[in-house]
Amino acid sequence: MEAAAYASFTSFATKSLPFYSISQSSIINLRQNCHKNTLKSKSPRNLVICASSGSSSGSVVTLLDYGAGNVRSVRNAIRYLGFEIEDVRTPEDILNADRLIFPGVGAFASAMDVLTKTGMAEALCTYIKNDRPFLGICLGLQLLFESSEENGPVNGLGLIPGVVGRFKSSNGIRVPHIGWNALQVAKDSEILDDIGDHHVYFVHSYRAMPSDDNKEWVSSTCNYGDDFVASIRRGNVHAVQFHPEKSGDVGLSVLRRFLNPKSRGAKKPTQGKASKLAKRVIACLDVRANDKGDLVVTKGDQYDVREHTKENEVRNLGKPVELAGQYYKDGADEVSFLNITGFRDFPLGDLPMLQVLRHTSENVFVPLTVGGGIRDFTDANGRYYSSLEVASEYFRSGADKISIGSDAVYAAEEYIKTKVKTGKSSLEQISKVYGNQAVVVSIDPRRVYVKGPNDVQFKTIRVTKPGPNGEEYAWYQCTVNGGREGRPIGAYELAKVVEELGAGEILLNCIDCDGQGKGFDIDLIKLISDAVSIPVIASSGAGAVEHFSEVFMKTNASAALAAGIFHRKEVPIQSVKAHLLKEGIEVRI
Repeated sequence: MEAAAYASFTSFATKSLPFYSISQSSIINLRQNCHKNTLKSKSPRNLVICASSGSSSGSVVTLLDYGAGNVRSVRNAIRYLGFEIEDVRTPEDILNADRLIFPGVGAFASAMDVLTKTGMAEALCTYIKNDRPFLGICLGLQLLFESSEENGPVNGLGLIPGVVGRFKSSNGIRVPHIGWNALQVAKDSEILDDIGDHHVYFVHSYRAMPSDDNKEWVSSTCNYGDDFVASIRRGNVHAVQFHPEKSGDVGLSVLRRFLNPKSRGAKKPTQGKASKLAKRVIACLDVRANDKGDLVVTKGDQYDVREHTKENEVRNLGKPVELAGQYYKDGADEVSFLNITGFRDFPLGDLPMLQVLRHTSENVFVPLTVGGGIRDFTDANGRYYSSLEVASEYFRSGADKISIGSDAVYAAEEYIKTKVKTGKSSLEQISKVYGNQAVVVSIDPRRVYVKGPNDVQFKTIRVTKPGPNGEEYAWYQCTVNGGREGRPIGAYELAKVVEELGAGEILLNCIDCDGQGKGFDIDLIKLISDAVSIPVIASSGAGAVEHFSEVFMKTNASAALAAGIFHRKEVPIQSVKAHLLKEGIEVRI
């Protein structure tokens, strides 16, 4: 299968098709097999980096997209800044580029395999050796180092001394590193001049460490447990671990300074208060078709999205693309779409949510998550799609993360029963191919009161507020199908298992609190955020700015999500952040 996958890939390359046009099944097969048979590729070392002052003009940038993950956002950011894109089709395209951007996405081993098999690795090294304008993003930075421990050791391009290793959760941090963090600029980097004390967006589980051997390359570091390399610069060669295309206006300034070096003037002072990883404020949009077939943003009251009127119509709070754009302008750190309508009759490429993502990502430069419908399905024409194919299409359409709900519950139940990781669940497949940082598991639990802690086989807690009959304990029963069906598994047990199966983040809802505006379920969020080492997003129940500070002060939640209070303009996002700052909680401003 490995040979077939590479033959398919090489066939496309020799026909001079852009990397992004390669069939998704070929890329999926390629990346899956890379995990089975890690290639110890030869590292082109002993290269001399020549200094030069030459910089090109014009409005064309060359993009190296090897066909995996969400590169649409980079494309959109480049076009937003007024530049045209030429895609790399052959190694010669790299050598002839005036400016080259490499937005590496996914796993280190699979990326090196693709670059080596297609001759791109040698061309990249030659290009960088000649000090040509280069910007690597995320994995595009890591690949410049000697090797990586990810599914390895695996040799990299070998241009920068050092090994890329995994963050250590034993240091008291959550892995993956997801969110907005601060930079410590070590030297003049030019492209970072407008960042000042602002946050930038990171999402990764592996990092390179600064050392005496690579200090001449390091232009900035970031602290997360330890200081790691956040960016490098040598001559015209730049690379960043963070995602400028997902870092709002600050990130766009990084891209602008790389793309248009002649526009660099005096360094402008900027105001900011970034000093560490910020708590995130996320806007959520529940999207479904109304009775006329139009996609609208709605909001439930304990998951009921219909108005209590004679017409019983779907509650309509706006259009998804427009609202997402407004929340981006208002300062949302992420935008999350939840598709709560089944579109199984549509061919995969025509799914309405894909269009929402494509249009949103053209003007929204913060992370986008999409959930709902990430499962195997067969359309009206009898065409079968795997959950991995569905997720791949969402990533290619602009999603940075996908959220899995019911499928994750079923997978966890099976794992608890058999103690065997089959690798066949949507959670396992998607996290294996795209990395656990790209997979969120959405948990929809309902509080069940009991008289004592040993009344059920699931994890119970002593609740802050007693139940209706004075019960002092409760467990949280997981549900599926939009909260309509309870399952024999608790939220605590589910959270522990999905972390084991490959989830990178948990979106923790609560049916009892949904739409009530009385605050998050602190008991539940503390239980889960203390139980896992991956980030937890608190959801359900926000009704005032104080609810956000409460959940961050009383639990280990990394982010808090709200929907209705933002849609109805009851509590603006900026008001939430101003309140959090006043309470001494780090946020992105």
